[in-house]
Amino acid sequence: MNKKESKVVKLSIVIPCYNEERTLKRCVEKVMEIRDISLTLEIIIVDDASKDKSLTIARGLEKQYYEVVVLTHNKNSGKGAALRTGFHKVTGDFVAVQDADLEYDPRELKKLLLPLIKDEADVVFGSRFLSSEAHRVLYFWHYLGNRFLTFLSNMFTDLNLTDMETCYKVFRREIIQSIKIDEDRFGIEPEIVAKVAHMRPRIFEIGISYFGRTYEEGKKIGFKDAVRAIYCIFRYNAYRVPWPIQFFIYLFIGGFAATVNFLLFVVLLRAGVGIITAAPIAFIIAAFFNYFLCIKLLFRHRAKWNSLSEVLFFLFIVCFIGAFDLITTNALFQLGLLPEISKIIATILGLIFNFSGRRYLIFPEPSSGPWAPQVKQ
Repeated sequence: MNKKESKVVKLSIVIPCYNEERTLKRCVEKVMEIRDISLTLEIIIVDDASKDKSLTIARGLEKQYYEVVVLTHNKNSGKGAALRTGFHKVTGDFVAVQDADLEYDPRELKKLLLPLIKDEADVVFGSRFLSSEAHRVLYFWHYLGNRFLTFLSNMFTDLNLTDMETCYKVFRREIIQSIKIDEDRFGIEPEIVAKVAHMRPRIFEIGISYFGRTYEEGKKIGFKDAVRAIYCIFRYNAYRVPWPIQFFIYLFIGGFAATVNFLLFVVLLRAGVGIITAAPIAFIIAAFFNYFLCIKLLFRHRAKWNSLSEVLFFLFIVCFIGAFDLITTNALFQLGLLPEISKIIATILGLIFNFSGRRYLIFPEPSSGPWAPQVKQ
């Protein structure tokens, strides 16, 4: 055993807890069993405003074990919020997450720690799908959903994970504490994977066992969390992927806005409004939808007007594309094309200019992945 393996390290384990009175005590006891002469523990239980006896049990464990620290929320906020609170307080060399429901075996945390202790990895994920260990057989659609979400996440992060939604993620403390966590519920899983991927640390994946719960036994994740996970994959990744992929996404966003643009133009035209008036009205309303979807899904997490040049660039692009849309539509109509055909051609050309202006002038962001230029943070 070399020096890096034999030195004493401290592992901080954050346990988010909401109504887990049946398993919390046993969970902490199992976690405590992994202590040895080279591994010390810090166990942070974050009670997320439980309605059962979870907090009372947690307080008892805090008195029983000096390694245990209990933090509380006055209002139930979700797993992501609980982890955000816990990560802020950790002091160990490495940080892990342990759900209180014991779907994951704490003994396997030692296995996940090895690449970190050997200084071969900065982040280690435990994979339920990369293992010959015991697995409880449960829901087919959950399995399929996890596979789909992992595949979608990998497309955007350029990672080749097998289990993005895994609870068992172990980090060097400086890695996880440098990440600003925004998600309050289960969206924290794709958010963390995305933000870790953008940092490009050394990531390992190791197979683990899994003892899942049924909904009758207290499982909390549901369909709306899957929908949120898809949104989070877009939200935390799309603004960093290479421009060809961004343009592909923008085709959907721009296509929706273009459809709004075209339909409004036709409605106004049928209502007797002239082309010179109908075209800019339809364009301005569609531009609002386009910009909103760009902010929410593609280029930015939040709209932050942090400089006058950014505001001026945005206004310039809107005015330029608006004028281009009007001039092109009218010019094509004057050449003998139908108004609807003229509008479709102008809209398609506008999509290309719109994307280019937003990508390179309004929201210039460095791409991630091996194809991206190395940008100093």
